Amino acid sequence: SEPPTELTWALILGLVRHVTTEAAALRAGGPWQSTVGGDLAGRTLGLLGLGKIGGRVAAVGRAFGMDVLAWSPHLTEERVAAHGDGVRLARGKADLFERSDVVSLHLVLSDRTRGIVGEPELRAMRPGAYLVNTARAGLVDGTALLRALRERWIAGAGLDVYETEPLPAGDPLRTLPNVLALPHLGYVSEANYARYFGQAVEDIEAYLAGAPVRVLEGPAVRAPGV
Repeated sequence: SEPPTELTWALILGLVRHVTTEAAALRAGGPWQSTVGGDLAGRTLGLLGLGKIGGRVAAVGRAFGMDVLAWSPHLTEERVAAHGDGVRLARGKADLFERSDVVSLHLVLSDRTRGIVGEPELRAMRPGAYLVNTARAGLVDGTALLRALRERWIAGAGLDVYETEPLPAGDPLRTLPNVLALPHLGYVSEANYARYFGQAVEDIEAYLAGAPVRVLEGPAVRAPGV
């Protein structure tokens, strides 16, 4: 869960402090200090989902001095309290979007959660607020998000997941000035790659040696007529 957590904060910090705008201007010889960065301390971080990754994102938010609100369809006061002081259960989904300066999504995509962020939620956000999605694109109504970004209902969005990947060359998410978009890098880290590919090699070597490891057991399959 560490790589997605770290990337979530890379997007949040990149948006709030206008990192790409300032870096591009500096590289191009443009104006010196062309933006005024936002602050995290004292602001509100809204988490749609407080599982393993959401919980880690909450801990970093608290380290930055942010107030943390959390909500999901079945989140309870007891589960929120386990994350310590400064993390509170929102009064509802609308309350989370209305009160947060940054909303970050950390839900599993299912029939129940698909499109859980739509036009009503995006319109409820503050004009200076940001939406960050490193979970699944299907959690957000894509048409509503594009309209929110174009019409500036919100300040911007940090995205690492898309309905179509790779993102098509002409997709507006590639060029909208208030979008910080990454090519699905949440899981792409040295530690994860070493684990994934290292274990794959171990599996192949063990299988060839006649002593398979990490064997998956499924239901017994009977031959026809047995």
